Formats: sequence, C-alpha cells, structure tokens
Amino acid sequence: MTRRRSSAASTCSFSSACYTGSSDEDPVSPREKKQRNTTGFTDFCVKNISSQHSFGRREIEIAEKEMPGILALRKRASDDKPLRNAQIVGCTHINAQTAVLIETLVELGATVRWAACNIYSTQNAVAAALAEAGIPIFAWRGETEEDFWWCLDKCAHSDNWNPNMILDDGGDATHLMWKKYPIIFKGIKGIVEESVTGVHRLYQLVKIGKLTVPAINVNDSVTKARFDNYYNSKDSILDSLKRSTDIMFAGKQVVICGYGDVGKGCAQSLRGQGCVVYVTEIDPICALQASMDGFRVVRLNEIIRQVDIVVTATGNKNVITRDHMDRMKSGCIVCNMGHSNSEIDVNSLHSPELSWLRVRSQVDHIIWPDGRTIILLAEGRLVNLSCSTIPSFVVSVTAAAQALALIELYNAPTGRYKSDVYLLPKKMDEYVASLHLPILDAHLTELTDEQAKYLGLNKAGPFKPNYYRY
Repeated sequence: MTRRRSSAASTCSFSSACYTGSSDEDPVSPREKKQRNTTGFTDFCVKNISSQHSFGRREIEIAEKEMPGILALRKRASDDKPLRNAQIVGCTHINAQTAVLIETLVELGATVRWAACNIYSTQNAVAAALAEAGIPIFAWRGETEEDFWWCLDKCAHSDNWNPNMILDDGGDATHLMWKKYPIIFKGIKGIVEESVTGVHRLYQLVKIGKLTVPAINVNDSVTKARFDNYYNSKDSILDSLKRSTDIMFAGKQVVICGYGDVGKGCAQSLRGQGCVVYVTEIDPICALQASMDGFRVVRLNEIIRQVDIVVTATGNKNVITRDHMDRMKSGCIVCNMGHSNSEIDVNSLHSPELSWLRVRSQVDHIIWPDGRTIILLAEGRLVNLSCSTIPSFVVSVTAAAQALALIELYNAPTGRYKSDVYLLPKKMDEYVASLHLPILDAHLTELTDEQAKYLGLNKAGPFKPNYYRY
C-alpha cells in the first residue's frame, strides 16, 4: 500500500488510492505553475504533466481496447479528414474515454481546445497525457468554480484561434460563447450537446429566439439514451457507491428519484444486489413503467426517514431539500447521478449549526447538532464520474455518435439545418450501433428483397421510423 501511494497511480484521480485518500490534494493551484511538455508546448494547464503523462497514456491505451466503435470510425475516416479546418471547443468530462474521442477528432483533421464540464471528474493523469500530446487542455480534478470558468474561457478564446464548432456536456461552453463572445458565437457552424441539462438550455434559447446556430441533441439519440445512459448508469452506480463508502447493498432500502434511462439503470442494478428499491416520479408514464417493473412508486416524504441510500437522476433542481435531509436517518448516503449539481440542495447544508467532515476524497459527513450524520458524495455532483470509473464500451457508443454529429454539422451544405435543435439522423444511430456489433460477435440478419418490399424498407436501413420507441 505504501508503494502504491507513492507511485504515479496515487496522483491519478481515478485510482482507488485517490478515492480513499487525499493524494489529489495539492496546495499549489495549477494556474500558478509554469509547465511545458517534452517538446516545449505550454498552451495547457493541468495538475502535473511531468509525473503523470506516461501513466495517463497507458490508461488511454487501455480504454481504446474497449472502444471499438470510435476507433473503427477513426480508421475509416482518417484519410478523408472530414473535420479538416474544424476548430472545436470542447467542454466534457475529461477521462480516458473522452481522450480517445478527442484524439479521434484531431486524427480526423480538427484542432481542439478542451475544458472539463465537472470540477471533480477530471482524471489528472489523462489530462497530462493529452497535454503531452500537444493538445490545449485546461482541467484538473478539484477546480474551484472560478477555476472552472477560467479554464473554459481559455478554451473558448485564444489568440489567432476562434472556434467554429462546440462539443458540449451541460451547456456551459455554449452559454459562455453566447454571453461573452457573441460575435464569435455567430460564426459557429454547429453545436453538439450530450446531456439532458445542456439540451434543456438549448431548447430555452430556441424558445426565446436566441439560438443562432444549428445544434444536434445527442442525449436523446437512441444510442446515447438506450445504451450510455442506461448501461453506463447500471454499471457505475454500484462501483461509485462501493468505492466511496464500502457499503454492502443486500437488504438496504434505496430511493431512486427519477425513472428515466439513468434511473432505470440504477434501480435495476441496485435491486440485483438485494436492495429494496423505491422510485419517485412526476411522469405517469415513467411511474407506470416503474410499477410494472416491480418497483414501488412513492412520494419522497413517505419513505425519507427509512431509506439508507438516496440517488437523484432527474435533471431537475432541489429534488432533495434541506427539509428532506433534516429527516434522514443517521448514516444515510446521498448522491446524484444526474448531470447537474442542482438536484441536491447542497448550499442549504453550509449553515452554522452543521459540521462538515471530509473522510475520503469526495466523501463528506454532514453532522447535525444531535450527532446525526448523512454521507454526501461528490458534493452533489455526478457521482459515477467523481467517485469511480465508467465502462469504456458504452462510452464508445456516445463518442461515435458525437463524432458523427460534428462531422454532419460541419460538412452540411448551407440551408440543410436552421437555427434549431435536431436529433441525430436515424441512419447515423444505426451506423453507430453497427460499429459495436463485431466485437460482441453479433451477426445481423439481412432482409431479402421480398421482405424489404413487404415492409417498405431499404435493405440497408433505416429500419425504424423516427417516431419508433425502442
């Protein structure tokens, strides 16, 4: 254990040492350091490039082995360079899987500048590896809010470089460009957004007539929603809870707030571990789905005193209020699986009568005057990317969809897309899925000419109409 803590792994934000210790704490802000990579490149700001980049490169190589779709796309399109002269500002989680996407975009001809969309999810060694590769990246684990906007601004605006594409996760890059650099924003050819929060913000801009560029909503593409949102959440909710708290799940009572694709994945996974799972919902269709899947649909106030774990997955704000937390049992674990950090009213916990005790990285005990304690993970931010790793395979699905959406918007002829929000074309969704079938040894059945004519389909697809619900 001593040897591991002194290795490069101990400074990486996704090693177990980092989750259970304080090795990612550094009193010196990266903004105060003068760093350069081995070629003299300095246009980046990461935690520590010299000691971390080789470890981060190994992690990227490991992720590549589980990301067949995005690598197949890279190989097929690298000669054509469909993103030649594209200048992409990116604001996503920065981890090994995202690094594979970033390097694919560069391989396809783009220049990029990248920041993190979450102050706790950056894998420092991976960020260092990207900086060593000469990619302008501004991110480190544990940024302050002021650091976050500084990093994003460094990506959005640089001497002799203006973005013409945005790849966003949460809408922050879009919001910054729209508010602070409106002239540059008018020159954007397209926006690709992958989160429910960011999509909501785009539709708000459309509603008030302020969206002046076309955008593709990747979050609601079939491949993102049905695979990344569901299977990623199903896999990583257990990993994040186990790593951060060492909890045994069997017999625990859990409430999942929200039964969308993320909530469904969490609920199914926790029930499979022997938990008693409750669901809260505002949507009668989702509530009926939960009921018929065997979950009891309740109001939060009915069970808040008895549950051992609370998981939010709604994309809403103040789903868990101070009143709820005042009534939770001692030892209750509270975490968020939605993109935004607004679902749990964390600000209300910063009050004089409550004490905060950091017991592990991203694990805080909030102590009431009577000694009762709740366990808050990642300060209410996305728990699976703050307290654990995520499965590379399903991220490959989303990454391939993002890359195709960027290629589509960048190369679209004038007039194809108006200043509105679009879904990924069905044909592209099917293509993304097909890229991932060979590694699973899956063999598609082909329609005969007679069958295709009977169904009114092209033998090559698309196979479902846009209104089809998978």
